[in-house]
Amino acid sequence: MSRVRITDTTLRDGHQSLWATRMKTADMLPIIEKIDSIGYYSLEVWGGATFDVCLRYLQEDPWERLRLIKKHARKTPLQMLLRGQSLVGYVHYPDDIVEAFVHKSVENGIDIIRIFDALNDVRNMEKSIRAAREAGAHVQAAVVYTLSPVHTTEHYLQTALKLAEIGIDSICIKDMAGLLTPHKAYELVSLFKRELQLPVQLHCHFIGGMALGAYLKAAEAGVDVIDTASLPLAFGSSQPPVETVVRALRDTPYDTGLRLRTLFEIAEYFEELRRREGYERGVTRIHDMRVFDHQVPGGMISNLVSQLEEQKSLHRLKEVLAEIPRVRAELGYPPLVTPTSQMVGTQAVLNVLTGQRYKLVPGEIKNYIQGLYGQPPGPLNPEVVRAILGDAEPVTVRPADLLEPGLGKIRKECGDLAASEEDVLSYAIFPQVARRFFEARRRGELRPAESKKRPVAKDKPASAAQSKEARNMNLEEIRELVKLLDRTDIKEFSLESQGIKITIKKGQMGDEAVPVAERTALNAEPAEVGLEPQVGKPQQENAVTMVAPMVGTFYRAPAPDAPPYVEIGDKVKEGQVVCIIEAMKLMNEIEAEVSGVITDILVEDGHPVEYGQPLFVIGTG
Repeated sequence: MSRVRITDTTLRDGHQSLWATRMKTADMLPIIEKIDSIGYYSLEVWGGATFDVCLRYLQEDPWERLRLIKKHARKTPLQMLLRGQSLVGYVHYPDDIVEAFVHKSVENGIDIIRIFDALNDVRNMEKSIRAAREAGAHVQAAVVYTLSPVHTTEHYLQTALKLAEIGIDSICIKDMAGLLTPHKAYELVSLFKRELQLPVQLHCHFIGGMALGAYLKAAEAGVDVIDTASLPLAFGSSQPPVETVVRALRDTPYDTGLRLRTLFEIAEYFEELRRREGYERGVTRIHDMRVFDHQVPGGMISNLVSQLEEQKSLHRLKEVLAEIPRVRAELGYPPLVTPTSQMVGTQAVLNVLTGQRYKLVPGEIKNYIQGLYGQPPGPLNPEVVRAILGDAEPVTVRPADLLEPGLGKIRKECGDLAASEEDVLSYAIFPQVARRFFEARRRGELRPAESKKRPVAKDKPASAAQSKEARNMNLEEIRELVKLLDRTDIKEFSLESQGIKITIKKGQMGDEAVPVAERTALNAEPAEVGLEPQVGKPQQENAVTMVAPMVGTFYRAPAPDAPPYVEIGDKVKEGQVVCIIEAMKLMNEIEAEVSGVITDILVEDGHPVEYGQPLFVIGTG
């Protein structure tokens, strides 16, 4: 028996689970030295969604964040979460990119790398494990825990034994959905300690409330390290609070030795930050407790709620939650963790909203079924496979074996936008996002990460000035729409943006349309309902207007260097991919509903699109 060590997840999984990963580096730095003084086993500060969100939403360089945290945390090892062959992205990357990314992560300050694969396919973890070991990091492999007919105790043990054979320093049981019961935690930890002869760490999410009991039983079983978060970023879909765990283990053989008074001082800092940002506490709702039934992690539910709100379909959440287990079973019971949680969740949403199962299938789902993400835990539904793949043969080799080395090509694409090797790797993982970030940096639009800027409270009512600004933004959209519609035969079009809904009719085309539309927008009330989807519905004789089946970002090509899929005047066939809409971290391929000629493209590349917004006009005459 020995004391239990603790990894603090506040600066990574804590705010990823509760605050959509939106904590800024400048808000982390003032408290890091106090966190560093606590005596934690490690600080999880990087990886997961932090890399994407830094570039995409916070306008921060994730590499600079890591270096700054390392500068302030001089005692405690820094830890990151790595998605195996997917690194911090959502697809598999070539081996040379994996090796370079892992080495640069260690070079910039990472000491411990926790590596997992969403399917528990050890082949997808081997390259990053070997690279991390060569780079000198502590290598921790994670076994993803879930419930299904194929996820047995023997499955977990065999997965862990295969990982141990590759050569790791510790093993983690990763319970991302809060499904691990206390007695099952005791069983697995005891089994791993006995069979692996390695340190065992346990990572649980609070969600339905079993995590605290799981930690106590794991301590009895000999667990070495557990994951917790500071109180204001705990509970709900995050980890259990460190303060409760420390108190529960005090005066026992597993006493953590951490100082409660200092922990509460840290909690007060984050509580003030939480209030200033306007974020809610982690709470357990009824649909969170139903995780024991639908097995959907709390963070995934938050994403689904956000996605359905954008589609004006939140009232259909119950249908989506019922559809998710069905899709998951048909796809071989993948654990619901990034990226498979996004795949299953998005497919379930599309099945419900389109009213026809698998009518619209994201490219990632097609790749998953083909085997390009690895070996599914269980057998796939043959009817679904046949409907999506047709006669295509599934892949049986390690998926990354099919990928050509990519760093050389990436360096050429970056050109002089990349100021360092770290920039090249950022571009390799998120090309469109990184390019926009680099261009903003070149224009001098980025704020230094160490600067202090008072955050704007979230979800507060807009002021009159903000409302006027939003309406003015509508006017710019209206002017652009007028220009676009003038080139088509569409007789009427409705637009909703910034809570304002307007309708432009054919008779308003020309110079007089702008003032008419301006008056409509400025006098309009917030819309009660969104646009109705019109996919494949003819807007005029001998023409079909394709509209966006989801909210997201429109791309005419999957990467900046790739040619557009279609141009005006191009002939397209029904089922041909004509664009990409990025949503829920997936690049969704949108296919032509009919055969014909592209007569108009109504959206600029890289621009956001709303649910039901026209994308293309296809002439069928």
